[in-house]
Amino acid sequence: MGEILGHLEPKRVWEIFEEICKIPRPSKKEEKILKYLIDFAKEHDLEYAQDKIGNLLIRKPAMPGYEDREWTILQSHVDMVGEKNSDVDHNFDTDPIQPRIDDGWVRATGTTLGADDGIGIAAQLAILESDEIPHGPIECLFTVDEETGLTGAFGLEKNFLKGRILLNLDSEDDGELFIGCAGGIDTLITFNYEKVNTEPDHQAFKVNVTGLKGGHSGDDIHKGRGNAIKILNRILWNAEKMHELRVAEFTGGNLHNAIAREAFATVTIPKRHKSAFLSLVKELGNDIKESMKANEPKLEISAVEAVMPDCLMDYTTQSNLLNALYACPHGVMAMSPDIPNLVETSTNLASVKMTAREIIVVTSQRSSLETGKRDIADMVASVFNLAGAKVKHGDGYPGWTPNMESPILSITEKAYKDLFKEEPKVLAIHAGLECGLIGEKYPGMDMISYGPTIKGAHSPDEGIEISTVEKFWDLTLEVLKNIPKAK
Repeated sequence: MGEILGHLEPKRVWEIFEEICKIPRPSKKEEKILKYLIDFAKEHDLEYAQDKIGNLLIRKPAMPGYEDREWTILQSHVDMVGEKNSDVDHNFDTDPIQPRIDDGWVRATGTTLGADDGIGIAAQLAILESDEIPHGPIECLFTVDEETGLTGAFGLEKNFLKGRILLNLDSEDDGELFIGCAGGIDTLITFNYEKVNTEPDHQAFKVNVTGLKGGHSGDDIHKGRGNAIKILNRILWNAEKMHELRVAEFTGGNLHNAIAREAFATVTIPKRHKSAFLSLVKELGNDIKESMKANEPKLEISAVEAVMPDCLMDYTTQSNLLNALYACPHGVMAMSPDIPNLVETSTNLASVKMTAREIIVVTSQRSSLETGKRDIADMVASVFNLAGAKVKHGDGYPGWTPNMESPILSITEKAYKDLFKEEPKVLAIHAGLECGLIGEKYPGMDMISYGPTIKGAHSPDEGIEISTVEKFWDLTLEVLKNIPKAK
């Protein structure tokens, strides 16, 4: 047990995390991790329950001397984002994650690590199995399908939980305590297209945009990272106007809450424009790389000859798609006037996928303000309405309004200062946390979110800083020890 990570501290947390890495758990396919958790509850004679949507709750009674404390909920999500580099052979439905230690960090090889939120699960289980950690009665809530739509939090039943204090273990910066988050909504766009014959005397090329950092569309949207879809579309848009480019296939990005790292297009160009087209890709590509070199030093843009496709996208749809993608806003729309350095409103052009007759574009919008969320979603919709596409908004999810008078904030803030002799930052986060939905289902729930430092979440660069996991663990134990007595 813990062949790779078991020598790290806290030892049991890392051992359990390594076990979790062996269990495939992509969003909407969490059966194996849920079985693991249920078997864990049975093995340790702990009460457990599962609601209709699939969320799992494991209860543990108070340790001796702490029976009079308030019920406390520790919460994390069981699913992980499955992102890999295009040259990596990995099936997230069946293959284990391969963790490795890399200069003070734990990472995976060519894939996401799943520390978001596997480290939260590991901490919960280490507490549940221990007979030495002081705590009152606790509930460990494991929600499903957080990453692709907060499905578990949306479906959480109103009488499922006893506790009214919640520690959300799903934040990603040591020394930061979160007491608020943005709300969000997805906007889904569909173009119908016709297949048409390829043009005579054309040459096929595959245009590739790779090497971008990607990242979380909430946590990383303000960091100036490139969007592969926008970059690829800029090249195709210019080549269409100048060199009669035709598009056979356009694909880019993956998940609604990840910044697109890679994008690819199969196109054709009149043979007489071949040299000019390759020059355009090189020159415009170099301009883009130069403008982004500080934030995206590994960006690669290329065009290579390809096998002639069987058919092309009809020209009207192609023109509408390329114009709409160019006009579609992406990135930060507004910063908070109240909280320094907090993004208030943003939008993410997340993915473009093609089926036999449809082009599906996924975007996601976030805002601390409900009116801001609606406004940017409508702005995105208006662009694609003008292009003749079908537009549909998701249900969206609420934000979590900060409460500076929160008792659990006071407890956690004091615990951090006492343990580490420094002041934590008290913040709101632009990412969507399940706290907003849980608070809507359980009015008056006193909540806080914190965690160890995780960088590059939702991308193959994901890593968790080893030293901060021990701090995260010590803080959690100190908070549990100081939960107030029940009234």
